[in-house]
Amino acid sequence: MTDELHTIIDLIRYGASRFQAAGLTFGHSYDNAIDEATQLTLHALHLPHDLGPAYGQARVTLAEKEDVLALFLRRIEERVPAAYLAGEAWFAGLSFKSDPRALVPRSPIAELIESGFEPWLGGREVRRALDLCTGSGCIAIAMAHYRPDWHVDGADISEDALSLAHENAQRLLSRNTRFVQSDLFANLQGEHYDLIVSNPPYVTNAETDALPREYSYEPELGLRAGDDGLDLVLRMLRDAPLHLTDDGLLICEVGESEQHLVRLLPELPLIWVEFKVGQMGVFVADRHDLVAHHARIRALADAREAGAPAPPAAAAPPSAGALF
Repeated sequence: MTDELHTIIDLIRYGASRFQAAGLTFGHSYDNAIDEATQLTLHALHLPHDLGPAYGQARVTLAEKEDVLALFLRRIEERVPAAYLAGEAWFAGLSFKSDPRALVPRSPIAELIESGFEPWLGGREVRRALDLCTGSGCIAIAMAHYRPDWHVDGADISEDALSLAHENAQRLLSRNTRFVQSDLFANLQGEHYDLIVSNPPYVTNAETDALPREYSYEPELGLRAGDDGLDLVLRMLRDAPLHLTDDGLLICEVGESEQHLVRLLPELPLIWVEFKVGQMGVFVADRHDLVAHHARIRALADAREAGAPAPPAAAAPPSAGALF
């Protein structure tokens, strides 16, 4: 049994085997058993996440082994996400503090941040950017890190999430970020941005109810978004034009709720981003298109807020003047 585990690589292999046998769910930062076992082992041993392979044969003390195995046991028995056990998650190449005040950072938007949002920006000048539903602050802080010439705001309705975002800004010495408590755009009156990025709640009620136990440690406020996952997204699409500059862009993640959005707004010309691993439910919307289709978007969002049935599809794109 565990008496035969002597080295770092022994522990990682053992942990991965136990995780697989226990049928754990992965996807909170890392998406497989080996990476999670590596994360927890190195965390317990107080070693860097990028420790070289040569150290895999390093022997551990009995006390160190017990610390690692205790973390493995919690991961298996309690189903706590590894990022919460380690208190750390990596996003866009940066280390963020992670705990149950906000979702574990894991959005594919990290790839867009590292690529400078090209080719989607198309050379547009960005002076101000907004991360709506910022949670832990990972998107806002990563944008600010890679583009120190941008001023980046992060907004969230949750005080707990914003307290974590502030801690992450201090952790990463982020000087060009600001965090605002706001229900979407409610407390951002008069603010305008060249780029709005969001990873909002978009999980349907049925999907939220069926999520594996690991997700129960995350705030449900950051996941559940109605029967089709679009309760917040429709409001965002409706109100974003008032907070975007003339040629501004909205980039938003909706995951599996992409199918519902396309069904509700087939006439809205959204660009769906292809990532290195394929399409992952992230769209790019131009302000001009949001304005051109504002009447239909507003009708859907207003009906959703009022709890009324969705209005029938418009026969033709409405006038852009409907926004004002």
